[in-house]
Amino acid sequence: MILKKSFRIMALLSVLMVVVSACSKESGNSINKDKIYEPNLKKRMAQQAEDTGGIFSSGKKQMGGTFEFASSNVLWRATLKTIDFMPLQSANYSGGLVITDWYSNTLGSKESVKIEVRFFSSELSSASFDVKSYKRICTGENSCQTKKGDPTFNFEVKDRILAEARKISLSEIKKK
Repeated sequence: MILKKSFRIMALLSVLMVVVSACSKESGNSINKDKIYEPNLKKRMAQQAEDTGGIFSSGKKQMGGTFEFASSNVLWRATLKTIDFMPLQSANYSGGLVITDWYSNTLGSKESVKIEVRFFSSELSSASFDVKSYKRICTGENSCQTKKGDPTFNFEVKDRILAEARKISLSEIKKK
């Protein structure tokens, strides 16, 4: 009986030692002791820019991939032009998202609307983006209820954005 107990304790201790030693080896490898860092921050930033093709680089090495600026994306410009009467809460081109703030067309109105446009690609297609809206109805000073917007309203906004994108695209073709 005592032999079984001591055997279990020894087995448990040996497993524990293996786990502890494995953890210490992993944490020891995470620190690169051989790498020497430049103490001057400006020099280190310049070197990083040269290595990665950053904005301060002379262009020796460029990173892979392409980046299309918002000014060349027809859907992005059409969206901003379509909802330009509404205040923007957030417009993040790299994240592909435009969110308006709550908007009401009359002062003191108890109803307001918020629009969210998500972009999936820069192609001029209805599948390239999605429109969601939210409607807020306030009955008192601190009592408001928010609901998802009407799908037909979302479709109308999407249709207007596509129509504006077609106009912009056609005017660019005519300029060329």
